[in-house]
Amino acid sequence: MNFKNLKSLFIDNGCDEIYVKRLSANDNSKNQVYLGGNFEILNVLPVSKITTVEAGDWKRERFKATLDFYWITEEGTLSPAPHAQLILYPKYPEVRFSGFLSGSKNAPSELMTQRTADRFLLISVSRTGKVLGYVAHPNSVIGREINGELIAREFGVFSVIELPQVANSRSVLLNELSRINQLGWINSKRLDSTGKVLPCKAQNCGGYTLEAELGITPNGYSEPDFMGWEIKQFKVSRLENIKSSVITLMTPEPTGGIYKTQGVEYFIRKYGYIDKVGRYDRMNFGGVHKVGEVHKSTKLEMKLIGFDTESGKIRNSTGCITLEDRNGNEAASWNFSSMLLHWNRKHDRACYVPSLSEIAIDRKYRYGNNVILGIGTDFQLFLSQMAAGNIFYDPGIKMENISVKPKIKKRSQFRIKSRYLGSLYIQSEIVDVSK
Repeated sequence: MNFKNLKSLFIDNGCDEIYVKRLSANDNSKNQVYLGGNFEILNVLPVSKITTVEAGDWKRERFKATLDFYWITEEGTLSPAPHAQLILYPKYPEVRFSGFLSGSKNAPSELMTQRTADRFLLISVSRTGKVLGYVAHPNSVIGREINGELIAREFGVFSVIELPQVANSRSVLLNELSRINQLGWINSKRLDSTGKVLPCKAQNCGGYTLEAELGITPNGYSEPDFMGWEIKQFKVSRLENIKSSVITLMTPEPTGGIYKTQGVEYFIRKYGYIDKVGRYDRMNFGGVHKVGEVHKSTKLEMKLIGFDTESGKIRNSTGCITLEDRNGNEAASWNFSSMLLHWNRKHDRACYVPSLSEIAIDRKYRYGNNVILGIGTDFQLFLSQMAAGNIFYDPGIKMENISVKPKIKKRSQFRIKSRYLGSLYIQSEIVDVSK
């Protein structure tokens, strides 16, 4: 095995880049492998489930995140590691890698049980969500070759090596957005799963139309949209006015509270209100809910439980975002583990594109030249912006035909004003794609 052959194996398995960490003596199966002092690595490694583990005898409270992990063997085959997981310690914070040898027949046990310094851990992610790993001794052929590799960028404790078939994704994306900007008005459309262009007549077709132009087809795997970038379109009144819009960041359903235990209908009847514009036989639950404020219509207050606003850190792995009524009842809540899972994968590199819509005859969209790029994030940055009131819960939940056979539409939205987007990312910039 040499580095050229190893890179070919990563490419053949649908990987775009390799994350390389030089291991310390303590990075082994007994002590776990240190992956960083924040939760940023969750934006790279696709976890399938996050669970909360409370503090116990000699154990610190933590999150456990499962991975679909495979070791690449010297013969070029894949050896599944069914118990591989990330351990997230919120009070530090830090992330460690564990369970990577258990149950894996051809795992690099000799290298990962010893305390040799300067071993290399190589990790990459396939387009289907598999996480592939390889370990090299510092004196091996690959170990010596890595030192001469061109490093694309640094990411926390990792150096990132781009694989040969990968063009500069940032340049490709910006060139595509420049082309789309020059097209002017574009007929509303969407792509089906086979790539066929279909008309789109709904009010929310701005994102679908942009994705169609970029060749993004819908899929069931939660991967970034375009060459590792998450693409988000947002409406503006003028294309140059990109700092006053409201953007939906994610739409997770509550994981606890009366909403979950008693059901949505009971929740709406208890905390909702009769439609304010007089639509017959309808109740709504909506409005901007901010941390520390009681909403005038729902009478619920949003709170952050287990998050320290001064340090900007999660202090309790059992913490949550909660809506509480005047009697102290939990109306709805989102535990941190579920929100981590929603936030983690699609926000490492994000691009926000402004748009105008027109409905003179047929629905059309036009996309602006000033786009917002965000690189590197952490769920604790999300919580800090919630604590500051810049991210808010703004649901669009309704129940129609309430007196006969209720019909319910669920829509839980966490949103932010575009002027605060930069606070969610380690790096943020506005780029004029017309130049």
